[in-house]
Amino acid sequence: MLRPIFVHLLPTLFEPDDVVGGIAVVVDILRATTTITHALANGVECVIPCGSIEEALAAKNDLPTGTCLLGGERGGVRIDGFDLSNSPDDYGPDVVKGKSIGFTTTNGTRALIRAEKADHVLIGAFVNLSAVTDRLRVSGLPVHIVCAGTNGQITGEDVLFAGAVVNQLLDRSARDFETSDSARIALNYWRQESGNGSTEALQAALRRSQGGRNLIELGYDRDITTAADTDSVPWIGTLNEARTITACVGSDQENSSD
Repeated sequence: MLRPIFVHLLPTLFEPDDVVGGIAVVVDILRATTTITHALANGVECVIPCGSIEEALAAKNDLPTGTCLLGGERGGVRIDGFDLSNSPDDYGPDVVKGKSIGFTTTNGTRALIRAEKADHVLIGAFVNLSAVTDRLRVSGLPVHIVCAGTNGQITGEDVLFAGAVVNQLLDRSARDFETSDSARIALNYWRQESGNGSTEALQAALRRSQGGRNLIELGYDRDITTAADTDSVPWIGTLNEARTITACVGSDQENSSD
């Protein structure tokens, strides 16, 4: 029996129950899922995705003093009173190792919460693209790729990643999968925009996207370079039953406790 691949171009285009029994990959390339993946690779104990600033503050208050930092953005910039923004550069090991992060962003964390009913929820980004697709391939479950978008609008950078995942899955295991219309749309967009497949071509495609243009305007062009560094991080974040995100390496995700 063929396994379906669904691409949800926005979180509002599926119902939470639609992902039950499947494996979901949540993607907000610029920048939440890229930042979360870097934070986990740099030794964060866990990331607590929060739908609001108030939830993040409450999460910090529930933990012992000094063990939790607050990170995230509104309108692309650091939230007043928070320790960290939504830039991967803020999450170096000297800052975050051993800490929990109460994390809230305009789009990415809300997409994560929307997808939490899936049997497994992975954090996807170009920086861990191959590790994520390898995990999807061995899971045996229907695949749901959830694009966060921006303020309720479809964004090219997330669709680009979704297409890259579909491309890798079909390239290695085409006989195992069937694609939804939206998955084929994402795949065609990836093939159109990825050029020669180089890092430079990916950077250029991300800069053309709405999210990329927004970051350039805010002075975060460096974050686009970081986001395009494909397969630079072997870690995969997963959302567990306690609604915290923890890390495993590559296919070891199979043995995680979520």
